Amino acid sequence: MLPNKTSKLSVIPLGGTGEIGKNLLIFEYEDSIVLIDGGVKFPDEELLGIDLVIPNIAYLEKNRDRIKGIFITHGHEDHIGGLPFILPKLNIPIYGTKLTLGLVQAKFRERKPYPDSLVNIIEPGQPIQAGAFEVEAFRVTHSIPDAVGYSLLTSVGRVVYTGDFKVDYTPIDGQNMDLGKLAAWGEEGILALLCDSTNAERSGVTMSEMVVGKALREWFERAKGKIIMASFASNVHRIQQAIDTAADIGRKVCVVGRSMENVVRTATELGYLKLPDADILVDSSEVGKLLPERLLVLTTGSQGEPLAALTRMATKSHRQINVLEGDMVILAATPIPGNEKLVGKTINHLYQIGAEVVTKEMGLVHVSGHANQEEIKLVIRLTRPRFLIPHHGEIRHQVALRRIGHTLGYSDQDIAITQLGSRVEISQDRMEFGESVEAGSVYIDGLGVGDVGQIVLRDRQQLAQDGVVIVIAALSKGKPYRLLSGPDIISRGFTFMKEAGELVDGAKIVASSTLESQMQRDQIEWGVIKTALRESTGNYFWEKTRRRPMILPVLLQY
Repeated sequence: MLPNKTSKLSVIPLGGTGEIGKNLLIFEYEDSIVLIDGGVKFPDEELLGIDLVIPNIAYLEKNRDRIKGIFITHGHEDHIGGLPFILPKLNIPIYGTKLTLGLVQAKFRERKPYPDSLVNIIEPGQPIQAGAFEVEAFRVTHSIPDAVGYSLLTSVGRVVYTGDFKVDYTPIDGQNMDLGKLAAWGEEGILALLCDSTNAERSGVTMSEMVVGKALREWFERAKGKIIMASFASNVHRIQQAIDTAADIGRKVCVVGRSMENVVRTATELGYLKLPDADILVDSSEVGKLLPERLLVLTTGSQGEPLAALTRMATKSHRQINVLEGDMVILAATPIPGNEKLVGKTINHLYQIGAEVVTKEMGLVHVSGHANQEEIKLVIRLTRPRFLIPHHGEIRHQVALRRIGHTLGYSDQDIAITQLGSRVEISQDRMEFGESVEAGSVYIDGLGVGDVGQIVLRDRQQLAQDGVVIVIAALSKGKPYRLLSGPDIISRGFTFMKEAGELVDGAKIVASSTLESQMQRDQIEWGVIKTALRESTGNYFWEKTRRRPMILPVLLQY
């Protein structure tokens, strides 16, 4: 394509920038839009009752007719977990490698299947024409097989997005990152590089996944009882190494946890996970028939999730498997920011039982799937982009990658630090911010999508902190207005009623006085009365307890 010096290409992150999770990138050029990834973010402690967080796609819904397709980098939840909620609203073609789309389709089977006619398996190096974009995947190494980055070529130039990557020179599956392709594009000229910034604060290089296999073998050989290994379900390479080691030392393998079972089944069916023996896997119902020293349990729960399999084993609430004294529990993962307390709680339960707990601090049972500083420098040097956009990371990670850019000769004007909804407009010789688009988070609560907003969350937080007080009273229908019964006070989560008689009696007096005052008016308004009750009783409780429960007036008329 000949370069067009007057055109501008827009890059708009709807997720994955200024945060870890819910990755979704928009590339916009002329009349075409191409998307990359559609992930979820798991809720922190402040999002009470929320199951998942997905990107706000209001802008995409308004521009649905311009979207030419969505391209997926790899099969981790923060890149594919939002697709069952996003794609049905857009009904667009989806592109990805074989394992990635296998995992995507497994997610859709849990809800409603996505039309096969819109699902397209691609190979790295295969150009796809998507409107005004020529999109080409290139292989990267990460903590899951079949991971890719993407090149997007338009008449204004080529933009490269690394996706999640590290430079692993000894990958488990022998599929090396295509550094040659990046270097070739660098020779031709790359307009902008969007680079994974997750580990931009860490010096040196990330260790190979091969190191984990050696460490697992050492720990497995030391174990006396059963071994329980918790890992991210999608880390197929680590699962492969664990199964191979178990087979070598004479242990059967039991896979526990829905997401782990789904990944193992899908990866095995597609040939990405190879079982050394046909009967190496045993069902959880058969575990009781095996000697503990002949069993490896692969499970979910490395993040301490309350309902995950490992947590239930540690609290002896799992139906078939429990952690016993003398068992070895290996946490082959690192806590996602915000999950440290949950993981610590699980570890304490395990130690209380008498299990031997192995974490990455005690042995190399986990390595990151993201590039450290020297690998980031390598990719920037090979690609030699005109502009640099740190992506996939919190603001501190983005700034750390900007510092790396400074060491390689880039100025602040050459590097864009984005926020959700930022529009970065790139031309042949300039990068600048344009008008932002609507962006943010949509909360998934049970079957509800987007029906829980900030007001509901604020109410939940208030209920969790100070509880609720219900004020019930019955008034006459007509003049003269009279208080027929009450006011009665009911409390939940605020104070123990039987031991707070004086406090409750005082609240009744305040509420009664408020009602009598309101009933002196010529015309009573229910909304005005309820507001007055909230204010007067709320102020009373604050004065007496320095707490602000939610006040719910319930007024009846007879």
